[in-house]
Amino acid sequence: MEFAYSPLLPTGPDTTSYRLVTTEGIGSAEGPGGPRFLTVEPAALRLLTDEAMHDIAHFLRPAHLGQLRSIIDDPAASPNDRFVALDLLRNANIAAGGVLPMCQDTGTAIVMGKRGRHVLTDGADEVAIARGVFDAYTRLNLRYSQLAPLSMWDERNTGSNLPAQVEIYADDPDGQPDAYKFLFMAKGGGSANKSYLYQETKALLNPTRMMQFLEEKLRLIGTSACPPYHLAIVIGGTSAEYALKTAKYASAKYLDGLPTSGSMLAHGFRDLELEAQVLELTRQFGIGAQFGGRYFCHDVRVVRLPRHGASCPVAIAVSCSADRQALGKITPDGVFLERPETDPARFLPRSARST
Repeated sequence: MEFAYSPLLPTGPDTTSYRLVTTEGIGSAEGPGGPRFLTVEPAALRLLTDEAMHDIAHFLRPAHLGQLRSIIDDPAASPNDRFVALDLLRNANIAAGGVLPMCQDTGTAIVMGKRGRHVLTDGADEVAIARGVFDAYTRLNLRYSQLAPLSMWDERNTGSNLPAQVEIYADDPDGQPDAYKFLFMAKGGGSANKSYLYQETKALLNPTRMMQFLEEKLRLIGTSACPPYHLAIVIGGTSAEYALKTAKYASAKYLDGLPTSGSMLAHGFRDLELEAQVLELTRQFGIGAQFGGRYFCHDVRVVRLPRHGASCPVAIAVSCSADRQALGKITPDGVFLERPETDPARFLPRSARST
């Protein structure tokens, strides 16, 4: 057998629409052997993080807003579904004013970065990113939710929403050695508490047992995390923690570009057929968007991962109605952040735009 390698989660081309944040704080330098290196100052990381935390507290992705509008327009939606969808659209319009965030739980700041091999920083990237989180949460009307353990039993609010969860990986994002790419998230307690890990076996890996299992477990999510949800299910994984992390990324649409079939390279893939089946399953629950109906979930992502033959972890996660995440990148062209929807009023029904 010949050696062959694939990343566990090979995603496709980045089709995100970005806005330019700044061209300051970046430069270039000649490296050993002649390649040009992208230099990134701490101020650029700090500013990008600050901007990202602002945007995800006040703006949503247009696709998410479009899904809310589709509930209102769906004749099969229950009155409760439509009521919740309209209320969430109105809330999005208030948040877009930039004063009040879309949810009172403004979340734990989570930042995942992939730094290309031709990117040079001062080495304290986590510090600069944490400072950007600090800037946003102490300047804006955002709640501080993080508790410092002073002893096993005593805690105190940190007063800044720090610490943030920052993870930086050495990787050429999208094959670009001179790029630095990010996923920014603000994860509230409600949706984070609806993350589940089940240690199953091969007995789960048939269509009948899988649907029985998912019907039982998905009902347990309930409505306390504010549906309609973006639901993610991960089957398999090289470890329990990797399955959980993959579910979190999938709920943020970060893995939408995965392949849709497997191979002997043992990479992860999306099962589109099972996604559609699980979405229809949730439609039949009758739970709906909090008060009964069809729209327990906006959509479903199912990711199949390789596994050890003696274990089969299953991870489940949701992103709630405060669907807060954004992509960012730093390249030789500048510092960029995903472009959110800044005019959510266009998704409101005409009859609701003046109320």
